[in-house]
Amino acid sequence: MQTKLLLAGDVMTGRGIDQVMPHPCDPQLDEPSVHDARDYVRRAERTNGPIPSAVTPDYVWGDALAEIDRFAPHGTVVNLETAITAGGRPWPHKEIHYRMHPDHIACLAAARIDVCALANNHVLDYGEDGFSDTLSSLRHAGVATAGAGRNHIEAAAPAILPLAGGCRLLVFAFATYDCGAPPAWEANHSPGINMLPPDDVALARAVEHIRAHRRPGDLTVVSIHWGPNWVGPVPASHRRIAHYLIGAGAADVVHGHSSHHPLPAEVHQGKLILYGCGDLINDYEGILHASPGRSDLVCLYAVTLEKDGRLRDLEVLPFRLERFRLRRLAGKDRARLADFINQRSQPLGTRLTKGPQRHWHLTWPEAAKTTAADFPLRPAAAGQHPQTAPVLSLDSASPS
Repeated sequence: MQTKLLLAGDVMTGRGIDQVMPHPCDPQLDEPSVHDARDYVRRAERTNGPIPSAVTPDYVWGDALAEIDRFAPHGTVVNLETAITAGGRPWPHKEIHYRMHPDHIACLAAARIDVCALANNHVLDYGEDGFSDTLSSLRHAGVATAGAGRNHIEAAAPAILPLAGGCRLLVFAFATYDCGAPPAWEANHSPGINMLPPDDVALARAVEHIRAHRRPGDLTVVSIHWGPNWVGPVPASHRRIAHYLIGAGAADVVHGHSSHHPLPAEVHQGKLILYGCGDLINDYEGILHASPGRSDLVCLYAVTLEKDGRLRDLEVLPFRLERFRLRRLAGKDRARLADFINQRSQPLGTRLTKGPQRHWHLTWPEAAKTTAADFPLRPAAAGQHPQTAPVLSLDSASPS
């Protein structure tokens, strides 16, 4: 029995996108030089043309909905980087804050999202009150969550989806210290996110926790928000972590995100590693960045797994964000994105090739010779301070 999963990176339905829905939040922002979320709408319209007002819940998904129907996944997992609240207070001394009104929760249901990974640098943008609203909204909408909770126990617990034959899909979510999440957001006896410290002791502890939840026949996705927003080569530290998770029997799929453009995929010991799924939904139209990557060229990842978790097929579905809506990617931009990914995939031995539906399929070596021991983890230096990642606003060249 094969299992089909649909995975995506960052889904940011707040700020400008919230403003074009029927019941937007107060548009006031506390960004350094942007004080009204509608400015992001105006910037997008100057770039690509008028955006309707009071859009329907399915508007942002555009052409992706037909692809979702065609693939018919058993589970869909995204990284939700938006607080779902009309209240709360912006987290102090944080430059960028995302929120979507709870009345707009139907936009997630429109894409039939099953699990939202919440271990990221925006879920507590509106404090504990906003975070409580977020959890309540998702729970009432029937969307499972992983990576954040009212305490460290909830934050570390997996989202669980039933699969055929009594098996389950377990989704664990983590954030690393270099993704831009404030250190104060780490869950303990108070609400927060599931952080993964940068040392092998913490990783071994995470592996033990994951394996304790697994039952025979279960499949496990480990979703990680890691690294800065714009990345060149895949960081060696990410490869170490991903190889360790797979080699230790904790992950069938490593679902990485944080970079605002897609990063290469790797197959290690037959298991899939997505180092960076890129953005899927954002309000960045018209905001340019010096990086060769583009946050308006985005992908969905249609994953087919064998019963034992080995990768059967990865179909990559490319889109362009235009007028806050996903449109099929064609022409020079399509070729440009494929070349961008393939150039960075060479060290990993993978490549995207055109399939019969004009979508891309991943090819990989028959035998992956590397093992977790090839990328040994190193403990963090004493007193090492977590790094933070840059953010994106109209006056900034780096997304959040």
